Amino acid sequence: MEKPIKVYRGEYLESTHNIHVAVVNVNGELLYSYGDPNRFTFPRSSMKPFQAVAVVETGAAEAYDFEAKDLSLICASHNGEPFHRNRVANILERIQLNESALQCGTHIPRDIDSYNEHIRNGGELTSVFSNCSGKHSGMLTAVVHMNEEVNTYREISHPHQQRILDVIEYICDFPKDKIKISVDGCGVPVHQLPLKNTAVGFARLANPQSWESTDRARHLERIRQAMTKHPEMVGGTNRFDTDLMKVFNGRLVAKAGAEGVQCIGDVETGLGIAIKVEDGNGRATSVASMEVLKQLGICDEKKYKELYQYANAPVLNARKDRIGRIEAGFQLKEVSRASDIISSSEQRK
Repeated sequence: MEKPIKVYRGEYLESTHNIHVAVVNVNGELLYSYGDPNRFTFPRSSMKPFQAVAVVETGAAEAYDFEAKDLSLICASHNGEPFHRNRVANILERIQLNESALQCGTHIPRDIDSYNEHIRNGGELTSVFSNCSGKHSGMLTAVVHMNEEVNTYREISHPHQQRILDVIEYICDFPKDKIKISVDGCGVPVHQLPLKNTAVGFARLANPQSWESTDRARHLERIRQAMTKHPEMVGGTNRFDTDLMKVFNGRLVAKAGAEGVQCIGDVETGLGIAIKVEDGNGRATSVASMEVLKQLGICDEKKYKELYQYANAPVLNARKDRIGRIEAGFQLKEVSRASDIISSSEQRK
C-alpha cells in the first residue's frame, strides 16, 4: 500500500509515515479528508490559541495592558530566543510574580546559541526558557486577575482550567464530557477530541465573523490577528508556523503541536485544517501541510517555492549535508462540495 509520506536516504526509500487529515468549514462540515478524520487526537500545543481565549475573556489581557506581541506569545511554542524570554519576564513582572511561579518545567531551548551565551555568563536554565512559558505566563495573568489560587493553576480542577475546557467545548463544537483529559508535556491539562473538531476550531479562529457575532468571536479575531501580525512570537527563527504565516501575510494562521500535529486556518476560505502524523514524528508535518495547502489551491507556485524547504524537507547528516529528502505522495478525498464556501469567500472580498 502506498504511504503518504516517504523518507529517502539518497535515492533509496528508508522510512514512511501515515497521516490523518481533516479539512472543514466554520459550520463543522467535513469537506476533505485523508486517513481517519475522526481519529481521537491530543492536539497538544495546537490548542494554545483557544487557551488564550480564556485569558482574554477574564479581562486579564486588558487589565495588564497586553499588546499583540503578548497575545501571540501566550499562543507560542517558542524557540526560547531572547525576545521570547524577555517578554515572558515582562509579563511576570506586570503581574508581580517571578519565574518560580511558572510550573512548565525546564528544557534546553531550540535557540542553543543564546542559551550557551546565557550559561557562559553565569546564568541558569529556568522555566522561562521552556517553549510553553508564554502559555503559562498567560494562565498566571488570568489567575492573578481573578484573585484565584496561583499554586494550583495547572490542575484540571482549577477554575481557569475549567474555563479553558468550556472554551474548547464551544469553539471546537464537541461536548466537554466527551473530551478526554490527560497531562501535557508542560504539566497542564491536555484535551483529546476528534481531529475533525480541532479543524473546526481553526476554521473559526481563521474566520470567526463568518461563524457568529459574539464577544468570543471577537476574541478569536484578536488572537488570530496577533499571531499573524507577530508570527515570530509563535515559533521563532526557522520555524514552520512562523515562516508560513510570514509568507501568507495574514491569510493563514498556523500552530503546531507535539507528536506530529499541525493545524492551519485560512482567512479567505474559512477552512480549518488539522493533520496528525500517526507515529508522532514531527518531521512529516510541514511536508504534509504544504501538500494539503497545494491540493486545496491555497498555496500558489510562488509561495510554494518560498516555502520549499518545508514542502520537500531535507534529511541532514551530522555535518549538515543534505543526504536525503522527505516528500508527500497522497491525495485528499473530497467528502462534500467545497465550492459554496469558496465562492462565499470570493463574495466577501
